[in-house]
Amino acid sequence: MKEYQVILIDKNQINEVEILDSIFWKKANCLTDFSSPWKTETFPKIEFRALWDQQNFYFHFRVFDTDVYIDTKDNSVDSICNSDRVELFFRQNDAINPYYCLEIDPSTRLLDFEARPNKKFDYEWKWPKEHIKLYSSNDETSFTVAGKISIASLKELDLIHNNSIETGVYRAKFSKDENQNYEPTWITWVNPNTPEPNFHVASSFGKFVLTSE
Repeated sequence: MKEYQVILIDKNQINEVEILDSIFWKKANCLTDFSSPWKTETFPKIEFRALWDQQNFYFHFRVFDTDVYIDTKDNSVDSICNSDRVELFFRQNDAINPYYCLEIDPSTRLLDFEARPNKKFDYEWKWPKEHIKLYSSNDETSFTVAGKISIASLKELDLIHNNSIETGVYRAKFSKDENQNYEPTWITWVNPNTPEPNFHVASSFGKFVLTSE
């Protein structure tokens, strides 16, 4: 199983301004090992970083893409699913029964839901609002989506075991095809080795190791 080391920082070291500050994130390991196993075309670079303290888990996606598509017709599930986004999935174990999904577009619209095997999704379920906060920004070369999730909520959902969190890290990139329709490219940290794009399988997860130093 692929592993990513999440660096421990001092409690309350991060604030709302710093969470979007690239200098702060230099302390974190930079994960760039993404692929799109079902397509041969290249895709814009993705940098993912994470940190943690005793209160929160912090994450930061920087996607080097300025040609971003957001479906703005409404804030429905379909609208977010038809938009460029980054995604984090968390599971208790490899039974993925249940697992929890966070799909976030560049404007920080959040699609959060509980899932079970065979793509059984409960869109009525929501991550407790007081336990997650999202941020975004963009510049001339990229967009950033960052956030913090309380350690208490991760523990409440039984997602931290032996100082690790089994996690999937993904991106959906939408581009126009030859018929001018937007079609997705599915990008993942861990190759699930499925014949068709599918993140909703146990083989698409890796492990985030919460360091103690």
